[in-house]
Amino acid sequence: MNPAPVPPAPDSESAPEDANGAKRWRVGTLTYGTAGLVALFCWLLWGDFAWNMKERAVQPMSQLLFKQFKASDLVLGLMVTSLPAALGMLIGPIVSVRSDNHRGRWGRRIPYLLIPTPIAALAMVGMGYTVEIADLLHGALGADAPDPIACRLIVFAGLWTFFEIFTVIANSVFVGLINDVVPQAVIGRFFALFRIVGLGAGIVFNSFLIGHAEENFKLLFIGLGMLYGLGFSVMCFMVKEGEYPPPAPKTDGAFTSRVAEPIKAYVRECSAHRFYLWIFLAAMIGNAAFLPINSFDVPYIRSIGMSMERYGELRSITYAISICLALFIGWFADKYHPIRVGICALVVYAAIALWAGFFATDIASFSVAYVAHGVISGIFFTGTASLFPRLFPRAKFAQFASAAGIILAFGFIGVPPVVGRLLDLTDHAYHYTFVIGGGLAATGAVVFFILYRQFVALGGSERYAPPS
Repeated sequence: MNPAPVPPAPDSESAPEDANGAKRWRVGTLTYGTAGLVALFCWLLWGDFAWNMKERAVQPMSQLLFKQFKASDLVLGLMVTSLPAALGMLIGPIVSVRSDNHRGRWGRRIPYLLIPTPIAALAMVGMGYTVEIADLLHGALGADAPDPIACRLIVFAGLWTFFEIFTVIANSVFVGLINDVVPQAVIGRFFALFRIVGLGAGIVFNSFLIGHAEENFKLLFIGLGMLYGLGFSVMCFMVKEGEYPPPAPKTDGAFTSRVAEPIKAYVRECSAHRFYLWIFLAAMIGNAAFLPINSFDVPYIRSIGMSMERYGELRSITYAISICLALFIGWFADKYHPIRVGICALVVYAAIALWAGFFATDIASFSVAYVAHGVISGIFFTGTASLFPRLFPRAKFAQFASAAGIILAFGFIGVPPVVGRLLDLTDHAYHYTFVIGGGLAATGAVVFFILYRQFVALGGSERYAPPS
């Protein structure tokens, strides 16, 4: 798939029909006919499938193994949710700015996706051998060694951290690649397809694999690591980027100036207008609303006596419903804007989560609440997936997206350990996760409404341009 370069064109426009009446789309210096756009979508969606098989698997499997290795809920929340967010806060801005300013034969995004992928895949394979590595560590330390279970926890936590470092590097620029190569005229629908593929990967894992996760975690980590490493790398080779304007000139002078000036510029540009601050805040609270359940759903279902097979069935049902809704939600976001989708989803989620926190007390009622949680959170994620591409400046998209990632990280870092500590203090009363999530969703709906008022003041859907 090789879209032909053309002279720079305005962003987010659909190109006029050619002499033969064929529809064409453009983004930056890339132009696509229908066949080229379909090929682009196929390769990006294949990479997304490999990515999501990894993402959908590692979190529930890591929850299982951390609990199997006797980690507390506080440690579970810190490692599974807070650690990746903290790494994203530290690494994301550096990688994003370097990617925005990189120019090379492979483009500005592909190198930052292609290099960390095999390393993250290797870490997944290593997690599959946690028991063997821990036994070697226990033997090497001799009399001073922690007990075997503690050694397994240490090894798994170390490999998990290594895996997350290189996952964060790729994650920092993946959406930037999509923003650079997918025309904005169809980006909402692309993200809907993106969501469908991710949900399909979730159905595959939860229908056929998760029930075997505890006894066969080695094979699953090895197999999924290989799928991710090969599949995502193939996408990187097949998707071609266009040409970009020259990057900002590098700062000359002393080392402190070369370090300090880019940081000052980063902060100054990303906070240049209060509208961007409202985007950051809305995204943080909106995403944080779903963290209490998502971070502790595996120990939750264990506490009420639900099997992993039943848990996998519920997740598959959730994903199947979300697949049926995804294209409509993507179309709705394209037509009516992702901010409106975010408001509606958070209002509905707040009502459902608060009901569940007080009345979902057995397996049957929890099942209803959990499917509703998954469907509504899916509507939020699908409908707001194009929020950043629609609102941030294209030339420095990854920079602004990384700034949003820093703010989002405060929610991901703070919410799970606080909830985990509360659960430890309440003898693991997991129904509080719904109550906390409902309160966060209600707060997020208010912030999204304020963001919408700011958006209208800046021209709304018809006349909005990123403020400077």
